Amino acid sequence: MKKQEKEGLKPFISLMLSTGIPKWALIFGLVGSIITMIVGLSIPLLTRELVDGFSVETLSTTLIVIIILVFIVQAVVDGLSTYLLSAVGHKIVARLREKMWFKLIRLPVSYFDKNASGESVSRVVNDTGIVKNLISQHFPQFITGLITIIGALIILLIMDWKMTLLMLIAVPVTLAIMFPLGTKMAKVSKGLQDETAAFTGDIQQTLSESRLMKSSTAEKEEEEKGLTGIGKMFQYGLKEARIFALIGPFMYTIMMFVIVVIIGYGGIRVAEGTMSTGSLVAFLLYLFQIIYPITSFAMFFTELQKAKGATERIIEILDVTEEGGQDGLEKDISNQPVHVSHVSFSYSENEPVLENVSFDAQPGEMIAFAGPSGGGKTTLFSLLERYYEPILGEIRVGNTPIHKLSMVSWRSQIGYVSQESAMMAGTIRNNLLYGLKDSKNITDEQLWKVTEMAYADQFIKTFANGLDTEVGERGVKLSGGQRQRISIARAFLRDPKILMLDEATASLDSQSEHAVQEALTRLMEGRTTFVIAHRLSTIVDADKIIFIEDGNVTGMGTHQQLIESHELYRKFAEQQLT
Repeated sequence: MKKQEKEGLKPFISLMLSTGIPKWALIFGLVGSIITMIVGLSIPLLTRELVDGFSVETLSTTLIVIIILVFIVQAVVDGLSTYLLSAVGHKIVARLREKMWFKLIRLPVSYFDKNASGESVSRVVNDTGIVKNLISQHFPQFITGLITIIGALIILLIMDWKMTLLMLIAVPVTLAIMFPLGTKMAKVSKGLQDETAAFTGDIQQTLSESRLMKSSTAEKEEEEKGLTGIGKMFQYGLKEARIFALIGPFMYTIMMFVIVVIIGYGGIRVAEGTMSTGSLVAFLLYLFQIIYPITSFAMFFTELQKAKGATERIIEILDVTEEGGQDGLEKDISNQPVHVSHVSFSYSENEPVLENVSFDAQPGEMIAFAGPSGGGKTTLFSLLERYYEPILGEIRVGNTPIHKLSMVSWRSQIGYVSQESAMMAGTIRNNLLYGLKDSKNITDEQLWKVTEMAYADQFIKTFANGLDTEVGERGVKLSGGQRQRISIARAFLRDPKILMLDEATASLDSQSEHAVQEALTRLMEGRTTFVIAHRLSTIVDADKIIFIEDGNVTGMGTHQQLIESHELYRKFAEQQLT
């Protein structure tokens, strides 16, 4: 049991140490606890002197003043030390949350493909909250309680070792009950944390897609899903409550039994004259000083079991390999060709998405990708963006494989305009400047210039707040065409060397499409551009069209060349262009 306990605690302790514990605050907090313990331990001894020598005539004013001063000193020092130890706990958890947040925003896209974002949010908020409760509340109580118990036991053994040993009989009984309950608590807590994470993920997904839910009249279905999740958490909550319901009364019964035995035995000793009344009172006061910490120990160890479960989930996230970020070469990719050589990729085994794809893009060229849906066009874009790495083959810019470049260097030189026109909640200004390092140095004049280039200035000027207009979550207060033009303005502001357009006009009406297409044509000038398009009218002038079917390149050339040589492309063209 002890060995397993030690092994179980090792990851938790290592994780706490990795956060960089504030040493001085911890030291002062512990020193304060020791002072509190020493001062507190003197109170029963002073009380003994007061009781044994008690009479109105001999009542010592000095002794009463000392007792009052002792209480005041104990209260002040105890408050300071408790605050310092709590501050240490809060600092550890704050750094733990920092580590998790920094980790999450640097994890690859593949992680979020497999894990719901709501679950990850739950790990940062709920699981660290469990650790916070342990570190900031129960740990300080444990430390101060441990010091108090050690000091009180030493004095009690000196005062009367027989009564002290009688009191200690309760310890093995308590441990025999607490260890199995603690193990059970760990399992229950782990299950509750998993259910909480899953429930948080479901809620976040449902609320973020509220329009889909309402348009599909799926309120009843979501209601049932929510009730199921709430029901599961309720059941785990009841299991926790049952364990606490066992711990509380058990500890109370044990302590009351010990008190009764001590009072009974002590009363006999006083009657026999082998113990003074003051000594019995002092002994009982020390006993009460011990009882409260022992009760808090029960809570500490159950919370420790819960924190161990939370720690496992936290460590799972921290152990995931993150993207390269700043690691790698810094390279200006202006006027550099892009070479895709024999690239293959699959999201899971035995399900290839791309097979042996090769092509070249010369500086300033427009390379278009066409083909049936699900052929692998968007996946190829994901590989170019380095959301994923090819299983076979490589992608080079000039003579340098792109995986050798730093992620920041590579992505900062790419402009990406997608079909969804992703936007963050906030203002138009926030979205234009999002991710730019020197955003504070960019003037309103520059922002209006790029919005004008993207044909976005006209509608922005109609808003009362202009660039400071709130766009809503995911930009819901703007139309699709407006979101697209802001995305294009954002790309203009970044002055990318490579431009990637993922069906940028696919979901727009004809008027919006015309405005967006004009903006895109202006943005593409002088840049190497990769385009995915279902509408062949937008790519007929491309320098090279690559036709992809079922992950394979089945045709490559200009629009005219493919019409002459590729049967399926010719059918696409006949359907759309005639």
